[in-house]
Amino acid sequence: MPRIPLAALALLLPVVAFAADPDPYEKYVTTSKDFKAVKQDADWLRKAYPSWLYMPWTHQWTVGYTDASGEWAAKSGYNGAFIDRDALGDNAAKLKWIDRHKFPFYVDHLARKGDLHLWDSGIPDKYKDAIHEGGVRAVPVNDALKARLKGYIKTNAATVSRSPNRAAYALDDEISWGFFVHPTMWSVTDDATAYPAWLKEVYGPNPPKRDKWVTYEDIRPKLAGWTLKEFDASPLMDQWSFNDSYWNNFVGDLVEYSNAVDPDTPCGYVGGQSPNAFGGYDYAKLMKKVQFLEAYNIGGAQSIVRSFNPHNAVPTVTTHFHRTTDDTAWQTWYYLAHGNKGFIGWVDGWFDGKTPKAWHAEAAPHFKQAGSTIGPLMTGAEWVHDGVAIYYSHASIQLGWVLDAAAHRKTWVNRNGDDRLGSSHQGRKAWENMLRDSGLQYSHVSYADVIASGIPKEYKVLILPACLALSDVEAKRIREFAEAGGTVIADYLPGVWDQHGKGRAAGGALDDLFGVKHSPNLKAADLFAGGDLWCELDQDKHFEWKTYKEFLGSDNKCLQQDGFDKAVRKMEVNIVKKVGKGTAVLMNLSPQWYNAHREAGPDAAKKRSVFMKPVEAAVGKRWVEVGAAKDKAWGCEVTYWSKGGRTLAFVVMNPETSVSSTGGGNSVGLKGATVPVMLMFAGKLTGVKDERSGKKLEDGTEFAFEWPTTEAVVLSFDGPPPRAK
Repeated sequence: MPRIPLAALALLLPVVAFAADPDPYEKYVTTSKDFKAVKQDADWLRKAYPSWLYMPWTHQWTVGYTDASGEWAAKSGYNGAFIDRDALGDNAAKLKWIDRHKFPFYVDHLARKGDLHLWDSGIPDKYKDAIHEGGVRAVPVNDALKARLKGYIKTNAATVSRSPNRAAYALDDEISWGFFVHPTMWSVTDDATAYPAWLKEVYGPNPPKRDKWVTYEDIRPKLAGWTLKEFDASPLMDQWSFNDSYWNNFVGDLVEYSNAVDPDTPCGYVGGQSPNAFGGYDYAKLMKKVQFLEAYNIGGAQSIVRSFNPHNAVPTVTTHFHRTTDDTAWQTWYYLAHGNKGFIGWVDGWFDGKTPKAWHAEAAPHFKQAGSTIGPLMTGAEWVHDGVAIYYSHASIQLGWVLDAAAHRKTWVNRNGDDRLGSSHQGRKAWENMLRDSGLQYSHVSYADVIASGIPKEYKVLILPACLALSDVEAKRIREFAEAGGTVIADYLPGVWDQHGKGRAAGGALDDLFGVKHSPNLKAADLFAGGDLWCELDQDKHFEWKTYKEFLGSDNKCLQQDGFDKAVRKMEVNIVKKVGKGTAVLMNLSPQWYNAHREAGPDAAKKRSVFMKPVEAAVGKRWVEVGAAKDKAWGCEVTYWSKGGRTLAFVVMNPETSVSSTGGGNSVGLKGATVPVMLMFAGKLTGVKDERSGKKLEDGTEFAFEWPTTEAVVLSFDGPPPRAK
């Protein structure tokens, strides 16, 4: 038999394509239970919870449950109700009152209080070491706890299931795998097999060996001396991610059990906290496990919840604390304009004995219009953005805490209030307000959805706010977006760490996209103030700040350019690179100073232009201008929704807010005034209607209103928003 040359033999053999092994992290995100949603069918949710509800939390309800009090509540715009746990015990008379007046209601503490929410007023002394030094959660999350909570759910749901007015169940209030979002180092569960199994799911068949449960104190002393290539917070960040997953899956299981007991009523919880490294507040996971949520307006949670709420169908509400009539009016319209389905009202000081205070009559027209006129218009409406996406990287929120908390040294155990201190929180807030103040609306996109499906084509701009920690697959998706024609804008240090908190020895995952090189020898001294912190400022020194200028400006040693702090001291700013059909922009600036510029007024706030120029170049001009004399409309924003071939637009003020881990969302510095404004559109509108007055308006491009700035202008018209030519 003649010998066939190898080259010829190769031509005769069939070609076999060997696919590369799938990225383990990509496989994890796209297949894991961690990201599988509970039932969130839009028609089912809207049937159960059809419109805007004001549900008073009646802990100081002194007017009783009588026909007279029911008539007063309805007349005052309180069109919903609340009941707590056992509706056959002390609440039996209240449930009869609710049904008699046909108030849709939610049930609080369906799974009792004390297991999902550990403590009210503070951490008990006997747990203060345990919560910071590791070990296991004071009430371990495990099968035994699940069985016990299912018993409570079954019993409590049965007591109200006969009522046709139930709208939602809340498992508990202000739940957490720790204590709110306080720095917590323990394991959520005592199941010793759970964490190793999760690591294998995330890393693939050869996960890193974790010999012990670590705490921040194992990481903190090394931070100042580490170079980027030595930096490794993964043992700690993996623990937090595991806790988030285990916790949210547990919540999802309880939600699904509630559905099995009562298939007609959505279930979730109340008292949602800010996005955070602690407590289960990775909103990419959380929003897939609930069918009802009260989220406080804290740390950007409201806009994140709205963005991750499919078809705005999951009923999301927030807390109302009454301070003044003007503030109450503003809260009603502002939160409705952003997609909220109502209030849970804190009944505190509402009455003089059995006499309602005067403010109820003053606020009633706003509550009643929200409940009966504008709220129904919002049912089934979809948020409209201007082609701008803000990236939600929970790993970067975790890493941000690791970097920020180092300033406290050993007193990090006392750190609270990340929403007002944290670099990720304040930077994201600055981006949101720069966009709003420029007349542009946005949505957040989560790392989980981007990994699974890429960045949706409806977006023209992707903003990476302090996205320090990105996986390889995320970097790939972001690169694909730019190459296809999108504009990617990062403020600083994008993807310089991986999703586990390990520094990248070869430089940032997106260095090639932006045309830069982050050295693996980068140290804390090379960033911001040039000291021993990897973040912008010493947050311990500024812990009690009162103004943003005080927070950012006192003892600031950062290099500044264009009114903002440089991140990498020896790197240029505003680096622009063409990538395929798109553009990549690395600012190498932190946006945090915009919070101070905005506080100083409209002239100082114009400094945002350095960040907004590449955004506006990609998306074009705003489609509606709000004109008013002498900057009297400064600080307003326009939100817009689409429904049935029409656009619904709100003009509202966007002031600072006051909020805490136990609720709130009151305005700060809002001045009540009626301002003549002119809404000037980029194109002619038809079928125009002033929804608050019910008056039809003539077709046109300009519309004049007398706008009480504590309220909203609400306008609807045919078709989508007219875009500038």
